[in-house]
Amino acid sequence: MSDSAPEGVRLQKVLAQAGIASRRAAEELIAAGRVSVDGKIVREMGRRVDPERAVVHVDGSRIQLRDDQVYLALNKPVGMLSTMSDDQGRLCVGDLIMHRTELLNQAGRLFHVGRLDQDTEGLLLLTNDGELGHRLMHPSYEVEKTYVAEVQGQIGRDVGKRLREGVELEDGPVKVHSFRLVDSLPGRSMVEVVIHEGRKHVVRRLLDEVGHPVERLVRTAVGDVRLGDQRPGKLRPLNQSEIGSLYKAVGL
Repeated sequence: MSDSAPEGVRLQKVLAQAGIASRRAAEELIAAGRVSVDGKIVREMGRRVDPERAVVHVDGSRIQLRDDQVYLALNKPVGMLSTMSDDQGRLCVGDLIMHRTELLNQAGRLFHVGRLDQDTEGLLLLTNDGELGHRLMHPSYEVEKTYVAEVQGQIGRDVGKRLREGVELEDGPVKVHSFRLVDSLPGRSMVEVVIHEGRKHVVRRLLDEVGHPVERLVRTAVGDVRLGDQRPGKLRPLNQSEIGSLYKAVGL
């Protein structure tokens, strides 16, 4: 792409339409050298860009410009399958969006980024951005996934150390990025596990291996995108900051 797209849209207008700032504030961002287009800092006000093709960063975070790309967070409830359809008629993620015609008209085909097993609840991302989705799922990018688990038994002092150093499972060694005790209850404990792995049932298998079978498991974050107080079964669009954080996590 050339330095400027003659038929494009002025950069400050693009930033304003993306919800980054008012046009005047966007001009100040550009003048301060805080905006880059296709990897180059832009300071001139007349710069035009093609929102469909330009890669724009503000303060190092990529800004989503295309209005046909959709990024959603779902709080998947227990019992729901992480599939877009199910030939046995079981409740699945696709059931939540099959009647959202305005969403489907905008996005076309949506897909889920990774999976949560039927008995696991919490944050599941949905998008039609194939490149971002692929990278978020690929183990080489080591995107952090945070889980809170209610487990059987009291947590011994050595459990966190064992998990951080690595535990041998039947399909190879796994170690957690971090582990902490959240709460201790009679006969059970609440723990937080942060892991880069995406192997099937890996958190459940890890905790079972160290003697603490999981009774309830919730994924609370993917990278910097957090579940917060979002209700089970509800969808919400990601904001620009969240989308930018996911791009950054996978080097886009």
